[in-house]
Amino acid sequence: MRYPEFIKPGDTIGFIAPSFGCTIEPYLSCFEAAVGRFEKMGFKTRLGPNCFAAEGVGKSNTPAKCGSEVNAFLGSGPDIPDLRAVISCGGGETMCEDLPYIDFDDIRTAVPRWFMGYSDNTNLTFTLPVLCDTAAIYGPNAPSFGMERLHNSLVDALSFLRGEKLAFDSYPFWEKESLKTPETPFEAYNLTEPASIRTVSCDGQFVKNSSPVIDDRSVIFSGRMIGGCLDCLINLAGTPWDNAVGFCERYASDGIIWFLESCDLTPMGIRRALWQLESNGWFRHVSGFIIGRPFMYDDRFGSEGPREAVLSILGGHGVPIILDADLGHLPPAMPFISGACATVRAARGTMHVDYSLI
Repeated sequence: MRYPEFIKPGDTIGFIAPSFGCTIEPYLSCFEAAVGRFEKMGFKTRLGPNCFAAEGVGKSNTPAKCGSEVNAFLGSGPDIPDLRAVISCGGGETMCEDLPYIDFDDIRTAVPRWFMGYSDNTNLTFTLPVLCDTAAIYGPNAPSFGMERLHNSLVDALSFLRGEKLAFDSYPFWEKESLKTPETPFEAYNLTEPASIRTVSCDGQFVKNSSPVIDDRSVIFSGRMIGGCLDCLINLAGTPWDNAVGFCERYASDGIIWFLESCDLTPMGIRRALWQLESNGWFRHVSGFIIGRPFMYDDRFGSEGPREAVLSILGGHGVPIILDADLGHLPPAMPFISGACATVRAARGTMHVDYSLI
């Protein structure tokens, strides 16, 4: 696995918009404030041509122009010798359409740079490790760094980018309802909900094809991280940009940790998505699952909630499962280093992740 250099003052941080650009509030003001914050921290900044664009469908520009921007910042072409990291301007809907225009062969041999983003940016944070053997960060999009007071999760992401911190702990509260509006773009996270991390030990007491029981016992497992937003991953399965099976086989001796979260999927959608990935062989050599809080909760299906949907498909693997982790669309979120090795511990409603960049 290739790991880019960590950033230091004087280096350049690039910003691109392979999904939505920052054209409306509160994202526009937050993005501009974030760029200013990075510059005050001593970094130079370089903005891609799509950062303030709104010409595409579900993203900033046409797929070809979005793909070209990715190539210009992550490939071998940019004349920016001190460019160390690239942060996405936002999530969106149709970043998958960029993939035919991204030169992964060139990125695979270019100087590696950190790419960070989440949600629709799964289309890069997943493909960079599996196609280019280059680690990426499933973490905050750029506008988050524009809020008035940075939450510890954002400080953690910056600490990782600087190489100052490789171990992270979950956070005590999470946000169910945001207070951020076009009129209050710099509002901090509205942390009202106590942490609700649950565990399933799956230590041999499970029954094949039967959902295990949440037992909240302490769990520990190690492996190489891969994953992202389920909404995006199911679109990649079976395409030329899949290669999940190849990745799992390549790092079988490490074991594979899947970190997964969802945005628009209902419980039944989550169940179908996990079945699809499992049927495509993605969960070979799995050593554990980390499941984030689902953004969309739908109780139309009675007792089949998000947790039951997850356990009904993943429980038969006989490995630990962590539920409702600080991961995904309901902040805060821990930084997840896609492609890196990690040891994960969870106990008494908390989670700890210790990364090893090997």
